[in-house]
Amino acid sequence: MNKLILFFILFVFANNSFAGTINLGNFGATYKIAEKDAIVELKKKATQTDWKKHFGPEKTKALIENYRPEIVKLPRAAENNSFLVDMTYTLEFDIPDGKGGILYPAGYRFNPLEYMNFFKTLVIFDGTDKKQVKWCRNIYADDYRFMLLITDGSCYNLSKLFKRPVFYASVDIIRRFGVRALPSLISQQKNYMEIKEIEIKNNNTDPDSVAVKQP
Repeated sequence: MNKLILFFILFVFANNSFAGTINLGNFGATYKIAEKDAIVELKKKATQTDWKKHFGPEKTKALIENYRPEIVKLPRAAENNSFLVDMTYTLEFDIPDGKGGILYPAGYRFNPLEYMNFFKTLVIFDGTDKKQVKWCRNIYADDYRFMLLITDGSCYNLSKLFKRPVFYASVDIIRRFGVRALPSLISQQKNYMEIKEIEIKNNNTDPDSVAVKQP
């Protein structure tokens, strides 16, 4: 009986055609709705707003220059070091096949580097450390095979200094690659990603001289 009552309630409130056939008549006086049209009000408000005050060139420029995402403070590398990171990923949920079945179940493991190549090398450094900035500028500023990312500092100012795009290294990037010290270079080595921590002794530090530690 309870299920029947519940079904009836759902039927009444969900079925528009049923509700549309009921006419309860008028009770008391009726009045014309005097509420203003919302769209008309929005258009009126839009014409009265000084948009330059909120989105003017100076304010937009300031927002770009002062933007700072969540950062991870990392120490400067005390010595040259290198290690490999296994990029194998475990699915946390099922991926459906669109036909009512499961294409890849939760718990399925795969390594994306078995199916793709990452041709760029990431250069991650602290944009507030003058030595790291100088080191990066001297070696990588003109080589577009390298993508420049900073853990702290201003991408805007460094992009102007290097005359090329500089990006932020997100917290997820730092954690996924296991970056522990700066500056670090990240590149693909077969089915692994290689992380090289570089000790800056002089401006001619050679990343290729860093030995790789097997996982």
